[in-house]
Amino acid sequence: MTDLAERRMQTVRDHMRLECELDFDAVIATFEHPRYEINGLARVYDGEEEVRRYFEQSRTPFPDQGNELISIAHGGDTVHIEMYLTGTHLGPLRIGDKVVPPTGRTFRIRMAAAFEFAPGSDKIICERPYVDGSLIAKDLGLV
Repeated sequence: MTDLAERRMQTVRDHMRLECELDFDAVIATFEHPRYEINGLARVYDGEEEVRRYFEQSRTPFPDQGNELISIAHGGDTVHIEMYLTGTHLGPLRIGDKVVPPTGRTFRIRMAAAFEFAPGSDKIICERPYVDGSLIAKDLGLV
């Protein structure tokens, strides 16, 4: 494996850890250009302001949101991961026009993500999580 591939995989590991630590300034620093494309929810957050809004929207209902890395692989300009996403519903959760008050219930779902890098760089240009939000709702007893 090349040095660049190793650095990219370390960037992804750091990025994931920093998200769990709620160190969003440091998460932003892992990007060349902050961008999340949330597949399964059909949402795009492009630029630092929108990405910070995503952090607020996702961490308000789940302030302890975490991840457990299952696997990581590098190919081309992309790092692919599988992980368990976890959290406890401790704050208001907006689903469409509805706001669900905290249930105190936890979720743990398996998901994947692709981290795209600019050619020759170890800075992320886009994170694409692939997540089925209905699985979270099911674990929370909302469906």
